[in-house]
Amino acid sequence: MQIARKITNNFFVFTYLLVLFILFLYLCSQICKNMQEKKTITAYKEGLREVILNTAMKAFAEKGIRAVKMDDIAERLSISKRTMYEIYATKEELLYEGVKTSYKRQKEKLAELSKGKDLMDMFVNYYRMRVEESHTTSQAFYNDLIKYPRVLRYLNHEKIHSRENLLKFFERGVQEGYFRDDINYELAARIFDAVSSYVMEQRLYSLYSIEELFTSLSFVSLRGLCTKKGIKKLEQLL
Repeated sequence: MQIARKITNNFFVFTYLLVLFILFLYLCSQICKNMQEKKTITAYKEGLREVILNTAMKAFAEKGIRAVKMDDIAERLSISKRTMYEIYATKEELLYEGVKTSYKRQKEKLAELSKGKDLMDMFVNYYRMRVEESHTTSQAFYNDLIKYPRVLRYLNHEKIHSRENLLKFFERGVQEGYFRDDINYELAARIFDAVSSYVMEQRLYSLYSIEELFTSLSFVSLRGLCTKKGIKKLEQLL
């Protein structure tokens, strides 16, 4: 009887441990499944994040920021409002990320344009790229852009880096013989910066096209910095 009882007890212990082991395996499989589903959802939302960003910035550029509602973007992409707001809580957050991404893409494009090309070729290619962008951007976009404090702070921060890049541009121009070497380029960079700020503050883009403003600011001002070689190169490219 004792042997039988011992066998029975061992059997129950074994069965109990087996059940625990099976339960452990089941829980592990569920955790793995949940983690995989979470990864899938995260990957989906990351992909959707970029789609929302591109769609929104295109709509903002065409119609102006105020004219486009978050619900309009969700409807255009056939996604729920809840999904939309889970990814971007506010329109300003969406706009901020869109402006940051646009600046990043511009920098990458400029870096690509500068490879293996002389300064003037790079500048004219960049000019043409900006003009092409201006054709698909409404004046309402620029009017609305300055009404978002977080975006405005970012643009002011980027202006400092833009001035540094402009100085490097001038230095390279002097080295390549396109710009005069008797000019205070730090002062020139500040003047360019002040003029661009004036354009935005006075909303001159509502009176003149972005192409006209960019041409006047860039080429007219730049011509005064050029050597004979630089002027000749500009005239050839234009």
